Amino acid sequence: MTPEEKLAQLGITLPPPAAPGGNYVPWVITGNLLFLAGKGHPTRAADIRPVPKVGREVSVAEAYQDARTVGIGLIGVMKAALGDLSRVRRVVKVLGMVNADPDFGDQPAVVNGCSDLFVEVFGERGRHARSAVGMGSLPRGFSVEIEAIVEFE
Repeated sequence: MTPEEKLAQLGITLPPPAAPGGNYVPWVITGNLLFLAGKGHPTRAADIRPVPKVGREVSVAEAYQDARTVGIGLIGVMKAALGDLSRVRRVVKVLGMVNADPDFGDQPAVVNGCSDLFVEVFGERGRHARSAVGMGSLPRGFSVEIEAIVEFE
Protein backbone atom coordinates (compact mmCIF):
# COMPACT_ATOMS: atom_id res chain seq x y z
CA MET A 1 0.00 0.00 0.00
CA THR A 2 1.40 3.41 -0.92
CA PRO A 3 1.55 6.19 1.67
CA GLU A 4 -1.16 8.06 -0.25
CA GLU A 5 -3.41 4.97 -0.12
CA LYS A 6 -2.71 4.60 3.61
CA LEU A 7 -3.66 8.25 4.19
CA ALA A 8 -6.92 7.69 2.30
CA GLN A 9 -7.60 4.57 4.37
CA LEU A 10 -7.06 6.62 7.54
CA GLY A 11 -9.40 9.34 6.23
CA ILE A 12 -6.62 11.94 6.23
CA THR A 13 -6.57 14.77 3.70
CA LEU A 14 -3.25 16.56 3.51
CA PRO A 15 -3.33 20.33 3.85
CA PRO A 16 -1.25 22.44 1.48
CA PRO A 17 1.90 23.81 3.12
CA ALA A 18 1.26 27.02 5.01
CA ALA A 19 3.13 30.15 4.02
CA PRO A 20 6.21 30.66 6.19
CA GLY A 21 5.69 32.94 9.17
CA GLY A 22 9.12 34.52 8.79
CA ASN A 23 12.23 34.70 6.67
CA TYR A 24 12.60 30.98 5.91
CA VAL A 25 11.33 28.32 3.51
CA PRO A 26 9.08 25.34 4.38
CA TRP A 27 11.70 22.83 3.23
CA VAL A 28 15.24 22.51 1.94
CA ILE A 29 16.55 19.67 -0.20
CA THR A 30 20.24 18.84 -0.22
CA GLY A 31 21.43 15.62 -1.82
CA ASN A 32 18.80 13.04 -0.98
CA LEU A 33 17.76 14.66 2.30
CA LEU A 34 14.65 16.75 2.83
CA PHE A 35 14.79 19.09 5.83
CA LEU A 36 11.33 20.20 6.99
CA ALA A 37 10.98 23.49 8.86
CA GLY A 38 9.24 23.31 12.22
CA LYS A 39 5.45 23.25 12.14
CA GLY A 40 3.31 23.95 15.15
CA HIS A 41 -0.17 23.57 16.49
CA PRO A 42 -1.74 26.16 18.76
CA THR A 43 -3.18 25.20 22.09
CA ARG A 44 -6.95 25.17 22.34
CA ALA A 45 -6.91 28.57 24.03
CA ALA A 46 -3.92 30.31 22.47
CA ASP A 47 -5.56 33.71 22.92
CA ILE A 48 -5.59 33.29 26.72
CA ARG A 49 -2.74 34.84 28.69
CA PRO A 50 -0.74 33.30 30.06
CA VAL A 51 -0.64 30.72 27.26
CA PRO A 52 -1.82 27.29 28.47
CA LYS A 53 0.94 24.76 29.07
CA VAL A 54 1.01 21.03 28.43
CA GLY A 55 0.86 19.30 31.79
CA ARG A 56 -1.12 22.13 33.33
CA GLU A 57 -4.09 23.31 31.20
CA VAL A 58 -3.44 21.04 28.20
CA SER A 59 -3.56 17.27 28.80
CA VAL A 60 -1.11 14.77 27.38
CA ALA A 61 -3.97 13.29 25.31
CA GLU A 62 -4.83 16.71 23.83
CA ALA A 63 -1.19 17.50 23.09
CA TYR A 64 -0.74 14.02 21.52
CA GLN A 65 -3.56 14.91 19.09
CA ASP A 66 -1.88 18.27 18.42
CA ALA A 67 1.36 16.45 17.57
CA ARG A 68 -0.57 14.13 15.24
CA THR A 69 -2.08 17.18 13.52
CA VAL A 70 1.41 18.66 13.13
CA GLY A 71 2.54 15.32 11.65
CA ILE A 72 -0.23 15.54 9.05
CA GLY A 73 1.02 19.01 8.13
CA LEU A 74 4.59 17.73 7.86
CA ILE A 75 3.48 14.93 5.54
CA GLY A 76 1.71 17.60 3.48
CA VAL A 77 5.03 19.43 3.15
CA MET A 78 6.75 16.15 2.18
CA LYS A 79 4.14 15.67 -0.55
CA ALA A 80 4.60 19.23 -1.83
CA ALA A 81 8.39 18.88 -1.85
CA LEU A 82 8.62 15.38 -3.35
CA GLY A 83 5.42 15.10 -5.39
CA ASP A 84 4.98 11.43 -4.45
CA LEU A 85 5.19 10.13 -0.88
CA SER A 86 6.44 6.79 -2.19
CA ARG A 87 9.75 8.58 -2.70
CA VAL A 88 10.23 8.70 1.09
CA ARG A 89 12.94 6.17 1.81
CA ARG A 90 13.12 6.89 5.54
CA VAL A 91 12.05 9.41 8.12
CA VAL A 92 15.49 9.91 9.63
CA LYS A 93 15.07 12.32 12.55
CA VAL A 94 12.27 14.12 14.36
CA LEU A 95 12.66 16.95 16.86
CA GLY A 96 9.53 17.57 18.93
CA MET A 97 9.28 20.62 21.16
CA VAL A 98 6.49 20.78 23.74
CA ASN A 99 5.27 24.02 25.33
CA ALA A 100 5.25 22.50 28.79
CA ASP A 101 4.83 23.37 32.42
CA PRO A 102 8.30 23.40 34.04
CA ASP A 103 7.49 20.28 36.07
CA PHE A 104 6.13 18.32 33.07
CA GLY A 105 8.28 15.39 32.01
CA ASP A 106 6.17 13.36 29.58
CA GLN A 107 7.25 15.07 26.34
CA PRO A 108 7.88 11.70 24.63
CA ALA A 109 4.21 10.71 25.10
CA VAL A 110 3.16 13.96 23.41
CA VAL A 111 5.53 13.68 20.44
CA ASN A 112 4.38 10.08 19.94
CA GLY A 113 1.35 11.65 18.25
CA CYS A 114 3.57 12.51 15.30
CA SER A 115 5.82 9.46 15.52
CA ASP A 116 2.89 7.05 15.63
CA LEU A 117 1.38 8.74 12.55
CA PHE A 118 4.64 8.46 10.59
CA VAL A 119 4.78 4.72 11.33
CA GLU A 120 1.09 4.30 10.41
CA VAL A 121 1.61 6.02 7.06
CA PHE A 122 5.13 4.89 6.09
CA GLY A 123 5.47 1.60 7.99
CA GLU A 124 9.05 0.75 8.94
CA ARG A 125 10.27 3.65 6.76
CA GLY A 126 8.52 5.94 9.26
CA ARG A 127 10.58 4.78 12.26
CA HIS A 128 13.08 7.45 13.17
CA ALA A 129 15.57 8.78 15.67
CA ARG A 130 13.95 11.44 17.83
CA SER A 131 14.33 14.08 20.48
CA ALA A 132 11.33 15.23 22.54
CA VAL A 133 12.01 18.25 24.71
CA GLY A 134 10.13 20.75 26.83
CA MET A 135 10.21 24.46 26.10
CA GLY A 136 9.30 27.48 28.19
CA SER A 137 7.38 28.94 25.25
CA LEU A 138 6.71 28.37 21.56
CA PRO A 139 5.57 30.81 18.85
CA ARG A 140 1.90 31.78 18.57
CA GLY A 141 0.83 29.73 21.56
CA PHE A 142 1.80 26.43 19.93
CA SER A 143 1.39 23.49 22.25
CA VAL A 144 3.87 21.55 20.14
CA GLU A 145 6.28 22.29 17.28
CA ILE A 146 7.96 19.54 15.27
CA GLU A 147 10.62 19.45 12.57
CA ALA A 148 11.90 16.45 10.62
CA ILE A 149 14.64 15.19 8.31
CA VAL A 150 13.60 12.74 5.59
CA GLU A 151 15.71 10.66 3.21
CA PHE A 152 14.15 10.22 -0.23
CA GLU A 153 14.75 8.42 -3.53
